Amino acid sequence: MSKAKVGVSMLYCLSEPFDRMVKRLSTQDTPYIEILDEGTHDLNRTRITQLKEAAKSYSLEYSLHAPFADINIASPIKPMLNASLKRLKQSLHNASAIDAKLWVFHPGQRTGIGQFYPGADFKQTCQSIQELYREAEELGVNIALENLPAKYWFLMNSPQEFLRMYRETNLPIGITLDLGHANLEGQIQPFFDLVADKIIHIHASDNDGSDDQHLGVGEGKIDYEWLTGTLKKIGYNKTIIVESITNIPQSLQKLKQLLL
Repeated sequence: MSKAKVGVSMLYCLSEPFDRMVKRLSTQDTPYIEILDEGTHDLNRTRITQLKEAAKSYSLEYSLHAPFADINIASPIKPMLNASLKRLKQSLHNASAIDAKLWVFHPGQRTGIGQFYPGADFKQTCQSIQELYREAEELGVNIALENLPAKYWFLMNSPQEFLRMYRETNLPIGITLDLGHANLEGQIQPFFDLVADKIIHIHASDNDGSDDQHLGVGEGKIDYEWLTGTLKKIGYNKTIIVESITNIPQSLQKLKQLLL
């Protein structure tokens, strides 16, 4: 029997006021909650206090998704790169403050001038990951790098790129496997074939293979029966977070049933 822990990302209510999102925490059918440190939900002292009180009141366990809008840890423009790293380090401190069990962040993104500097974007991504890892180590925060689709110009969209990153950084960093992103690249099975031991967190949504639609689980083309069967087979006992933006209760229930 799989011991995977099914949780939910609060991405689906990112457009709502932060206070309303906090009130929703008491109504989730799971104690495993992923908070976004992003947009109008970016964290500050007051919000951190609210989250800590909610965790205590409802026995919640948090993961924290790092900011990603306008963040690029592969930027060839130093002021932009430094701004990205500064914001991410702030988010790492926020993760520590809310006692998040995991901090999830995105890889670097290619730019319009990348063609003039072959390989520089990947090298910079690795250097940024090393810098963030050192900060996380000092704070005692566990971190995991998420796979992103190549169609949106992101690096780290295949298990081969993660293996290359491991060779170049020699870091014991975990992977957040985003199933929707992997489906766009046809990479779900390859991730399990090549780096299953590195997967410590999973984002579950669905799509039809054309775009990152964040549909409810089972509403697109991802084979969730195969996925949950594979999780049982490998003894996956960590978190699988519903990151849909519609049909959240149904997605939670479907995953729980498939994992029985």
